[in-house]
Amino acid sequence: MIIDDDSDTTLTFKEALENSNDTDERRIQVHTYNDPLIALSEFKPNFYDLLLIDINLPNMNGFELGQKILEIDINVKVCFMSSGEINREALGEIYPALSLGCFIRKPAAIDYLVKRIRSELD
Repeated sequence: MIIDDDSDTTLTFKEALENSNDTDERRIQVHTYNDPLIALSEFKPNFYDLLLIDINLPNMNGFELGQKILEIDINVKVCFMSSGEINREALGEIYPALSLGCFIRKPAAIDYLVKRIRSELD
């Protein structure tokens, strides 16, 4: 699942990930959302393997969304993305339940994005 308020980003990332499928076993299927509240309301536990969430979202920031989704499904992996700088230490204090291990800086090169997401899924 990709959540970003920029529809161009969600479309580009979706196409890149779905077109990177090399075998049926490693097939990536992507659902995209541009509104975090809709993404949260339509989230299904034990359905998604990984979420790619923009930090700067309207109505609810990406960290809040990630935290709420992890309350529903503790096993889903979460990657955050942003074009801005982040202070991981300060964010760890505010959102202690979130792992900030997977972070992708935008704009991301498509090859890097695919490689990083595949690595997180393995």
